[in-house]
Formats: sequence, structure tokens, C-alpha cells
Amino acid sequence: MNQSVEPSLQQDQVLPLLEALPRWGNTVTIVFSGGCVFEFKGPFPVGAQAEGFYNLDGPVPGFHGHLRLEALQRVRFQDKPHRGRDSYAFVFEDIGGNTVFKVFLGRDSKGEIIAEQLEEFLRIRSTLSV
Repeated sequence: MNQSVEPSLQQDQVLPLLEALPRWGNTVTIVFSGGCVFEFKGPFPVGAQAEGFYNLDGPVPGFHGHLRLEALQRVRFQDKPHRGRDSYAFVFEDIGGNTVFKVFLGRDSKGEIIAEQLEEFLRIRSTLSV
């Protein structure tokens, strides 16, 4: 398994991915802020556009927030081992190439990547040219 730097989704493709992720089931979302890392395990929340933001409005308790879409420049496909296990993520980056947040594919009760999510991840990546 190799880390993939390219291909990546460009800014105009970010919103369709955000709209699709809630249908994937359990994922792990990791948010980076000021040297801190915040982690949410569960379904990525449904959102809606309003006032320049994509407003995440999942169930309570759950993950909520406001994404400034214009700040998300691209989404990179991460494919690399983590702690000795396969790991796949969508890496949302700003214009400076900094990671804003990542959405990792979920795992089943045996700790294996959810097969349907991996199939969709690979399908999306395969539709893009390098």
C-alpha cells in the first residue's frame, strides 16, 4: 500500500464529497487546530449550505460544525499504514496545503476497514486522472 499524493479532488468537488459522506456509516473524523487533535467516531453529519458555510447538523449527541467551503482547496486521498494496519482517509486541505481535517474510513467490529467504504473510496479515486 502506497501513500497517494495525487490524484486529488479540487475545490469544486469538495461539496459533493461532503454531501455523500453521511451515507457511508461510521467513519472517524479528525480535526486539527492549534497543535491539538480532536477525534469524532461515528457517522459524518449531514450538512447544508448557508451564509458561505457548509453547516454540519448531525444528531445530538454528535458532531456539529461550520465549514467555510472557500477555505477547503482540495481533498487528498491518504492510503498508508497506521500502527501496522491499513488506513484510508480523505484529507481536506486549505490553500496553503495545510490539513484542516481528515475523514478516515470506518472499521467493523473485528477492526477491519468497512469493505463498502473502501470500494467507494477506491472508485472515487480511480475516476480522477493523475
